[in-house]
Amino acid sequence: MSDNSFEKKYHYGVVKRAIEAVDAAGGVPLALEDLAREVQMSPAHLQRLFSGWVGVSPKRYQQYLTLDHAKTLLKNNFTTLAVAHETGLSGSGRLHDLFLRWEAMSPGEFAKKGADLTIFTGWFESPFGPCLAMGTDKGLCGMGFSDEMGTQATYDDLHRRWPFANFIEEPARIQTWVTAALEQSGQASLHLIGAPFQIKVWEALLNVPSGQVTTYSEIAGRIGSPRAVRAVGTAVGRNPVSWLIPCHRALRKSGGLGGYHWGLPVKRAMLAYETAQSERAAS
Repeated sequence: MSDNSFEKKYHYGVVKRAIEAVDAAGGVPLALEDLAREVQMSPAHLQRLFSGWVGVSPKRYQQYLTLDHAKTLLKNNFTTLAVAHETGLSGSGRLHDLFLRWEAMSPGEFAKKGADLTIFTGWFESPFGPCLAMGTDKGLCGMGFSDEMGTQATYDDLHRRWPFANFIEEPARIQTWVTAALEQSGQASLHLIGAPFQIKVWEALLNVPSGQVTTYSEIAGRIGSPRAVRAVGTAVGRNPVSWLIPCHRALRKSGGLGGYHWGLPVKRAMLAYETAQSERAAS
């Protein structure tokens, strides 16, 4: 494991403990010294870690980890998908400040459940803990995060989506795309493997810019099925390429986080991370 990979894994561990500390405080803000004590490091070290990781202070980052942060995002950072599409924020444009090229598998190919398909796999360190990535020769088709459910369950979860595919552990084949996705630079290719309705939902998610959020009902309206909010929620949860297809940016209309396939702490960390990145870029 490289020094950089170890650093990413270590940082997310601190973030996870910070989420637990913020929740345990019951809405009472923690001073730097108190938060540092909860995550078992010195205040100076904690200050450097957060400032280096996301570009904001622990005090500011703590605000992003609160349970009310989703409501604040929905109030101040809501994206109307129709406007986003009209202004060019689509799957063929920019996502996470990288150029994303993608294509979808045909319904007939999807029905084969991966038969005649070779999928390359590999584990990578990410800002949100260990990440399992999968990809075909056309692009990434799966990204999952194992911090909450464990490595084997994460692998089994993605594997059973395409049970007849030929899986080969070969991280080098997908390294460039994974690096582009996680480090938000370079070019990534994406291969959408899903049912037609699911792909419509995932395409809508690709219109949500980093640092912004939308709702399940907004997505339902955008894809022409305004009453299919529950089905949209299911499709969001079945998104196989987390982070790159930003299902973490979909919230309930009430401002609640809703669910997240890889664990709500991961979703909260992702939203907080993107908010901090957006704030730093705007400063």
